[in-house]
Amino acid sequence: MEYKVIPFTATLDQKKQTAVAVAEQLEEVINYYKSQGWIYIRLESVSTYVQPDNGCFGIGAKPGYLAPYQMVVFGKTE
Repeated sequence: MEYKVIPFTATLDQKKQTAVAVAEQLEEVINYYKSQGWIYIRLESVSTYVQPDNGCFGIGAKPGYLAPYQMVVFGKTE
């Protein structure tokens, strides 16, 4: 089986939209890849450690942090 993993970040206008808008955005992604022959498998959460940035001579230094990402996993039989 062949796999494709793409990042997914939904956007939401807090004043006008609800979680339904997020579901619709995910549905659009799934349907787009389905039209290309990919089968949706799951939505996976991935945490990545972003390395600290020491800045120039310590000026503007930023600490490291964990960044959460959502990845959509698709599969295709060859």
